[in-house]
Amino acid sequence: MGAMDETDQTTVEDNELTETPDVESTDSQAETVVVEDATEDSGITPLILDVTNPQTCEDALEQAADVIADGECIVIPTDTVYGIGADAFDALAVQRLLNAKERGRDMPPPVLVSDAVALPALCQHIPEAAEALAQKYWPGGLTLILRAQESLGMDLGQTNGTLAVRVPDQEQTRELLRMTGPLAVSSANKSGQPAALTAQEAADQLGVSVAVYLDAGPSQVATSSTIIDFVSTTDGKIVRQGALSLEAIHEVAPDVVAMEEPTDQPAEEDTSEAESTAEDIAANEPSPVAQAQSEPLATDDVAGADQTDTIAETPTVELTETPVTSADDE
Repeated sequence: MGAMDETDQTTVEDNELTETPDVESTDSQAETVVVEDATEDSGITPLILDVTNPQTCEDALEQAADVIADGECIVIPTDTVYGIGADAFDALAVQRLLNAKERGRDMPPPVLVSDAVALPALCQHIPEAAEALAQKYWPGGLTLILRAQESLGMDLGQTNGTLAVRVPDQEQTRELLRMTGPLAVSSANKSGQPAALTAQEAADQLGVSVAVYLDAGPSQVATSSTIIDFVSTTDGKIVRQGALSLEAIHEVAPDVVAMEEPTDQPAEEDTSEAESTAEDIAANEPSPVAQAQSEPLATDDVAGADQTDTIAETPTVELTETPVTSADDE
């Protein structure tokens, strides 16, 4: 038999820890530290591809598209913050995205498309105000929450029959979207951590859970998009104020309701609510829209879960009157 490599040796040591009942707890702790250090020193580094160079951009985008087709996750630049993306029609790929962020299915990611012409294929009952805003401000920092088409084959999580859609104002990412089709995209950070404004910041948080990082330099806006809910009311209601100002919105859709003023409570209480666990969320049953309003723009504080086995059992569309949004989807 050949010599044991480092990975085999680590596995044997880990099995010995499990199977030996009389090992002192202090020895187990010391051995665990050694295994973790070996993982950290494995030399595996995230693959970051430059898309600012015209000579290499096409190859980088094709490589990223291949990764998406294989069901893996990528990180992409947008005009707001960097995002982690997966095939929106691949439920397992979306679950990998949620797992990478340590985020639950109760906060499904939005969908990015290359052009506003895709909107009718994804959403139904699109109000005139939503169409006008999309025509004026896409591509750009505006996310629209609309009713999903009943036949739409997306399982993004607990969407309550809604879909958050945006066209990013980032040339290379829109070119990629033309190659891949719609992508489920969330801010490229671990839950509770700052949103990434560069590809390297994203890699520092997500590591090799992402197959490819596309680097287009620092984000242009560095502020998450403004989210308008057109499900609760056809006039539209802002549930997160971001890159697009209320004044700009009212130039096109004057009846859109401004975001409600936050209640006077200490910031520590707001943060605690945003970082509650999935069990706390289920127990307290907060309104998803209210949760989006109370959470900060620059982080993605949501509960973690890895419920891969439940994907096939979850209905793709469940129409209700309550849209689900995240506090910091790009």
